[in-house]
Amino acid sequence: MLDAIVKPTNNKIAAQYDYRETIAASRRVNWNIEDIIGGDKTLDFTMPFMPESLARAEPLSFLNSDEKRVLNQIRGHAYLSIFGLVEEFILPFVLDHVRPSLDEDDYRVRAFLQFAGEEAKHIQLFKRFNEEFQNGFDTRCNVIGPPREIAKAVLAHQPLSVALVILQIEWMTQRHYIDSVKDDQNLDPQFKSLLKHHWLEEAQHAKLDTLMVEAIADGMTEDEIEKAVDEYLEIGGFIDTGLRQQTLFDLEAFEDATGRLLIDSEREEFKDIQHQANRWTYLGTGMTHPKFLGTLENLSPVQRARIESIAPMFC
Repeated sequence: MLDAIVKPTNNKIAAQYDYRETIAASRRVNWNIEDIIGGDKTLDFTMPFMPESLARAEPLSFLNSDEKRVLNQIRGHAYLSIFGLVEEFILPFVLDHVRPSLDEDDYRVRAFLQFAGEEAKHIQLFKRFNEEFQNGFDTRCNVIGPPREIAKAVLAHQPLSVALVILQIEWMTQRHYIDSVKDDQNLDPQFKSLLKHHWLEEAQHAKLDTLMVEAIADGMTEDEIEKAVDEYLEIGGFIDTGLRQQTLFDLEAFEDATGRLLIDSEREEFKDIQHQANRWTYLGTGMTHPKFLGTLENLSPVQRARIESIAPMFC
């Protein structure tokens, strides 16, 4: 499979992106963690952190406005933690991808090593924000994990399957910021700054991931691509199971933070709405992104149609 990883590709979608340009773009938007957290740059716990399109607290009509804000912030904490978690399997995968071809295209190697360095920075960034959240929020919020075990489970799958998951995550990040965060003036400016700076660098990662997917898939048969999509869906199912557990953790944190024990009917409604909100946040927004679907179309129109038929379950 390593041979497939390092093959060059002349794919029409890959041709839209250039290693040299991604290096230059990343330099233009480069930032330091100290630029966006620390000192007087602190979270404002009187404001929501997550856009409503992702948090979906409003449909829970049995909660008052303060309770919805608390839930929104709990979802923000989970967002920090889950993104930090996925970065921990993205980083080793990118390094494994570039390692066999260190003596080939210099710009390609530099672009992916820069990609890896930025992912390592994002892991540290999310940890710093997580620490600040815990210092300002009186209630412990549990998160699925541990990251190492989740990374081990994901990376056990074949390279194209993992690369598709990563590509989905990168386009998901773009969609979150552009569609839901950028123009929302009701969010805490500090949390919004985190999402903006993450988005700036992930914009280049989405391009590099597209190149990586097409390089891995180059020369694969339709049957091989179908099997890779099978495993991509297995990873999605694994993540979805984790999101169901995360919903229970969020419910527990909400009841602890507010001192309110929901009645059985409210608990069931909470779990249904919030699990679907998590599905949309971490799966649906990426699976339905036009550029993710465009890459699938280029690999196999049949597999694109397959994913499009499954995606509504996560919306």
